[in-house]
Amino acid sequence: MKRTTITLVALLAGLGMANAETVMPEAVTFEEGAVAQSLTGVTGNPAEGAKVVSTKSMGNCIACHEITDLEDVPFHGEVGPLLDGAGDRWTAAELRGILVNAKVLFEDSVMPAFYQTTGFNRLGNAYTGKAHEGEVQPLLSAQQIEDVVAYLMTLK
Repeated sequence: MKRTTITLVALLAGLGMANAETVMPEAVTFEEGAVAQSLTGVTGNPAEGAKVVSTKSMGNCIACHEITDLEDVPFHGEVGPLLDGAGDRWTAAELRGILVNAKVLFEDSVMPAFYQTTGFNRLGNAYTGKAHEGEVQPLLSAQQIEDVVAYLMTLK
């Protein structure tokens, strides 16, 4: 009976995740710089978010921001604000908006848009010989954005 209950709960949880629709980058809706709607409908995982924030091949947020919680990760930057207390300073919707495209809330920001696929100026082949062709993929997936939001909300 116990195994059946656990299996049924896992199956129902999986169905809920399978039915959650991902909001595509071009369909994200901003309200005063914030994105209220979850991009996935799935709660973010703070541990995965910390991994995205601190990993060079992912978000690499610490290249520009300092986060005391990640003091074991070297080379924190000083370009962006200290992210200690981010969960107190901004709402989850504001953090999501900043991650999707910081320029919507902070026009002069140098922070990259982590979930944007249009509106870029592309260098032609004359400059590098390796110009990007085809569609641009977002720097982070929708779930990675939700994971980072969940992590940042723990920084109180």
